[in-house]
Amino acid sequence: MNAARVPLPAIRILGIDPGSQRTGVGIIDVDPAGRVRHVHHQPLVLLGEGDFAARLKRLLHGLTGLIEEYRPQEVAIEQVFVGRSADSALKLGQARGAAISAVVLRDLPVSEYAAREVKLAVVGTGAADKAQVQHMVAAMLGLPGKLQADAADALAIALTHAHVRATAQRLGVSTKLAWRK
Repeated sequence: MNAARVPLPAIRILGIDPGSQRTGVGIIDVDPAGRVRHVHHQPLVLLGEGDFAARLKRLLHGLTGLIEEYRPQEVAIEQVFVGRSADSALKLGQARGAAISAVVLRDLPVSEYAAREVKLAVVGTGAADKAQVQHMVAAMLGLPGKLQADAADALAIALTHAHVRATAQRLGVSTKLAWRK
């Protein structure tokens, strides 16, 4: 007797590009064949909330609402790049911590990617500029028009994780081993 094959469900990935003024959010579905479908993207605008603590609260509540609405199964977040000032890096790190807190409170697995890794995976070079990332993300997901930069970065992070997941599954290793040198 032949058992009917039940198709495997798609995996929903939430990509987060943390920021202290705007945090990009991008959500995609990836089916077992590796086909990617856009679900949602937006920048969470944190400015206009008074002091920095109020911005972190808005970030935490905004991500919590999106997680509850869209129910991702995995999360990918960009690592902090220390390039400008110590104060900027500290604020970015705090925003990233708030984002990770929103995710781990729901027991979601988190994968982290450096900006250069994301650019390499999506554009083909780790030195790509924002316009190239925006263009490639829109092309890969079939989205018309120019994407907002933070949301495009978040979608790029989700796409990177989808690529790393697929490679890890083919190799039979964890996602951390599939990407790291």
